[in-house]
Amino acid sequence: MQKRTPRGMSMMVETVDDLARLADYSFMDQLNCDPGGRADGADHAPRQVFSGHYVPVKPTPIENPEYVAHGKALFSELGFADSLAQSDDFARMFSGDLSRVPEPIRKAGWACGYALSIYGNEFTRQCPFQTGNGYGDGRAISVLEVVANNQRWEMQLKGGGRTPYCRGGDGRAVLRSSVREFLAQEHMHALGVPTSRSLSLYVSTTERVRRPWYSEGSRSTDPDVLVTEPVAISTRVAPSFIRVGQLELFSRRARKQEHPQAMEELEKIVLHLIDREYSEVIDQTLATPEKVVMLAHAFRRRLTSLLANWVRIGYCQGNFNSDNCAAGGYTLDYGPFGFCDVFDPRYQPWTGGGHHYAFLNQPAAADRNFYSFCTALRPLLAAHPGCLRQLDEIQGDFPQVMQDEMEKMWAAKLGLDAFDAELFSELATLMMQTPVDYTMFFRELSSVPDDVEGLKKSFYEGRTYAADPEGLDKRWSAWLTQWKSCIRPGAREELSHQMKGVNPKYSLREWFVVPAYQQAAEGNYTLLRELQEVMTQPYAEQSRDIEDKYYRLKPPELFDLGGSSHYSCSS
Repeated sequence: MQKRTPRGMSMMVETVDDLARLADYSFMDQLNCDPGGRADGADHAPRQVFSGHYVPVKPTPIENPEYVAHGKALFSELGFADSLAQSDDFARMFSGDLSRVPEPIRKAGWACGYALSIYGNEFTRQCPFQTGNGYGDGRAISVLEVVANNQRWEMQLKGGGRTPYCRGGDGRAVLRSSVREFLAQEHMHALGVPTSRSLSLYVSTTERVRRPWYSEGSRSTDPDVLVTEPVAISTRVAPSFIRVGQLELFSRRARKQEHPQAMEELEKIVLHLIDREYSEVIDQTLATPEKVVMLAHAFRRRLTSLLANWVRIGYCQGNFNSDNCAAGGYTLDYGPFGFCDVFDPRYQPWTGGGHHYAFLNQPAAADRNFYSFCTALRPLLAAHPGCLRQLDEIQGDFPQVMQDEMEKMWAAKLGLDAFDAELFSELATLMMQTPVDYTMFFRELSSVPDDVEGLKKSFYEGRTYAADPEGLDKRWSAWLTQWKSCIRPGAREELSHQMKGVNPKYSLREWFVVPAYQQAAEGNYTLLRELQEVMTQPYAEQSRDIEDKYYRLKPPELFDLGGSSHYSCSS
């Protein structure tokens, strides 16, 4: 398979017929179909899938779809006309109706199974059959691969209806969670963090489902009411959607020799991952064992960089299981995610996530996912002890490589040439004891203030934990003096500019998103689209009105509020 193809040459895509000319289905054409699958994709009831890399599935269209938004930056990168998003044919296709798509676009998409490891521990009980053969894409259905501007992209509907992996669910996503993911993906891309992307968002004007959620003003940990919400379909886009958990599924089958093609299926999915995500860094002429070793090394580099970026911008994934870890090294599955308001190393937006997936424990969680990744590769190296030793070394060095990435990141946030452990330790203590707003503090620090007063816009002074505020001020002043002794002298404007390129001004706080999706549920998309504009320019100095609205501390009444400060799930 080649990523670069004549079909990917630059062209303006103005119609679905134009889009069809870019179609190129590598996953379905090169990998194994479930022998028990149906070619027409009419396969929507939970069942065990014992082999094959995918199941053909026809999406279930949402009723009476209405355009909500599209990823303008992504459309531009793909060469899509903005008008395409509101055309009838495009809206029909990306709200789940493939019945009238032009060839060679196919009338059925595909869903994939994967395994689950939580913090490096293998689980099967989340599978309804307790076997691991029924866990996977329960409501995510890929419908198209295209090669546009010499880059392969896979397009996947989230909320596209039931699949064999739906575990009894309805296969739908509600507008609330769809708005969150749509905004977050493009915000993360604008922040410079590798991520899946947002293509489009459509809502049904008539179809609704019931979900557990929080009553108005609830401080409950878990949802306390059932609410009726509009269903929506968002389309997310990535070079591939292969997850660490996907590799694990085929590795477990190979390890247990569950069927005669198990080892072949593991090798095929790993080589396909390399073709899709790593072809520019892994020589295609190498033998499989050498490719596998290079893959582990390349993924380690991407994953450690990704995690440092998450911490840099205050992002917490919330549920960083292996099935939510993209094997291409980018952010995937915006379910129970959140951006820090008050700096707290144990910040965790998901009430079911535990401290093992908390904000500053994410690098350790990545180590456990990398362990699962390397474990999945081992059967392919069983006959190659030299390659196995290399894999062991790559895996064993993960904590040190991760620490190096984190120290580089903290140094950059502080405008330093090198990490200073003592300086950082005192800063972290002060940030917790004051406490401070994570995004605002580093942005204010980026102005290189003369004294502590220049930082206080980021202080939650009404929530001060210290018994001695005056003593805290003195410690802040001492810290600032120490910090200034470490930065380069005489280049204040240059340093400020550099730091502002690392420390964003705007982050997608949950309490901004809540009114946007509440208004969207009433058919008003104004606030959603305003957020999209603001959050795709997160480093920019925007208008005073925008600054007053979106560059401010979290209001006290919103702390500990269910659905704004925490949630048990995202549906």
